[in-house]
Amino acid sequence: MTTAQGPEQPLSHRVAETILEGFNRHFQLFQEITRAARDRFEQSDWEGESNARKERIYYYDQRVNEAIDQLRSRFELTPFDTTLWQDVKRWYLWLLYNHDQPELAETFYNSVFCRLFDSAYFNNDYIFVKPGTAVEFLDLDHPVYTSFYPDSQGLETCLGQVLTSFGLGRPWQDIDRDVRLLADDLRPTLEYALKPAPHRQFHVASSLFFRNKAAYIVCRAMIGLEMQPFVIPVLINEDFELYVDTVITDVNDLALIFSFTRAYFMVDTDVPSGLVGFLKSLLPTKTPADLYTCIGFQKQGKTLFYREFLHHLEHSSDKLVIAPGIKGMVMSVFTLPSFPYVFKVIKDQFAPPKNMDRATVKQKYQMVKMHDRVGRMADTLEFSHVAFPLSRFSDELLEELQDSIADSLILENDYVVIRHLYIERRMVPFNIYLDHAEDELLDASVISYGNAVKEMIAANIFPGDMLLKNFGVTRHGRVVFYDYDEICHMDDIRIRAIPEARTPEQELSAEPWYHVGDNDFFPEQFENFVVNHPKVRERFVVHHPELLDPGYWKQVQTDIREKKRHDVFPYDTERRFINRYPGMYR
Repeated sequence: MTTAQGPEQPLSHRVAETILEGFNRHFQLFQEITRAARDRFEQSDWEGESNARKERIYYYDQRVNEAIDQLRSRFELTPFDTTLWQDVKRWYLWLLYNHDQPELAETFYNSVFCRLFDSAYFNNDYIFVKPGTAVEFLDLDHPVYTSFYPDSQGLETCLGQVLTSFGLGRPWQDIDRDVRLLADDLRPTLEYALKPAPHRQFHVASSLFFRNKAAYIVCRAMIGLEMQPFVIPVLINEDFELYVDTVITDVNDLALIFSFTRAYFMVDTDVPSGLVGFLKSLLPTKTPADLYTCIGFQKQGKTLFYREFLHHLEHSSDKLVIAPGIKGMVMSVFTLPSFPYVFKVIKDQFAPPKNMDRATVKQKYQMVKMHDRVGRMADTLEFSHVAFPLSRFSDELLEELQDSIADSLILENDYVVIRHLYIERRMVPFNIYLDHAEDELLDASVISYGNAVKEMIAANIFPGDMLLKNFGVTRHGRVVFYDYDEICHMDDIRIRAIPEARTPEQELSAEPWYHVGDNDFFPEQFENFVVNHPKVRERFVVHHPELLDPGYWKQVQTDIREKKRHDVFPYDTERRFINRYPGMYR
């Protein structure tokens, strides 16, 4: 809700309405680029998809800066006026009474205010530290899911209606085949032991979830009082024909599709809170912050994360401590044992051989944010001026931070304020995981480690420092990279084979006897990254011999330069129908 501005309006009203105009413009443009994902999918415009994903991430900051420019051009807002800004917040809240995205608009307001004024004013008197609006049932006028009834229509007929309900503008390769395979896979899951069977229905998200080269149909089956989530990935072949790739019903597999290690979905929704509520019912282990982030509203994810953190601080008493693992040369890392995240701060000085500055490190982290993380790189939340209670720091941690990040540290009153930091999901460092893994898990983790490297380089990310300590293991057992200060694009490095030694002295030399350029990489030396774990090295050579071959790396580079996109599926490829029933595909 906005009203026409005029000189007779109170200043607080005009300021509030200007900020809301900025948010409404942002959401309109966000929706336009998101809705266009359908066209990009139907045209197999994968390059356009990649560019749109990156472009959309920038939208929020661009619109916040535009709103600030509008405020500064229209009004004189300095010095800070306590009464004015309390009135602005109250009027802004009134404007959100019938708004469909009030929670997002509150976050936008916070962003504008926090860039205008000093952190001393970042409290609930002036910004929405606590939410000001309720978001339950906002989707009453804009339903976020559609209901289908397999009992009255028959399972196969119902699934056919689900597949065609989105009106994709391409023909199906063989929809009857896809419906039969879906029904065969789902039928055992949907059976019920009690007779007569309870009422069953499918709730299908009203919008497709687009990411990379797939469109996902997100569903839940309601079987009486029981709920079974399932997701149907739809792909498009070289003839621009649609086909169902598989159906995912396992909750762990579903969590991986919505993982923090993957790019954000493009999902058309007028009521994000309703969609998040729907997803939360399918993915109960995900927080609302996780779910807003995965559908592209990462700023809202940050807001909710920060509220969760403040709430946790008030309901816990353990101390912030140095994070376990080998200390890095670029970041100081600490954690709260009872909270599943780590906090990373760029050090003031980097010890040799690190040869970079703070701006370069920030650029590397932004590069990961913009890139397709292919399930192998952790997403990060970037914060400025975060205040922690001084009493929650262990003595050892506070001493280290004062020594390593003094330029980023402010001690004021009873708080430690950190000017800039990154927050990531906490994982078990891979080197520590290996020390305790049994043989079966060891084998699986080495396979996952090699696959992580392969999938990153195929996505045009060269990890740089591939030491085991720079990887972590998630709760699902996946190996994920999380140290970004040396990453670069694959097409920026030079792949080289180690020259043959010409003398015994060269062959026995502990140091390279040949010239090594700044961007040179020698795959034959890859074993050195795992040499301290003999069992790991043995398994690595068995499962990933190609990673020791310069020719393999050069072929990956060639594919990247020729814009050949490698398929990386967010589920086990053995689940794909084409692999399970190859005779049914032409």
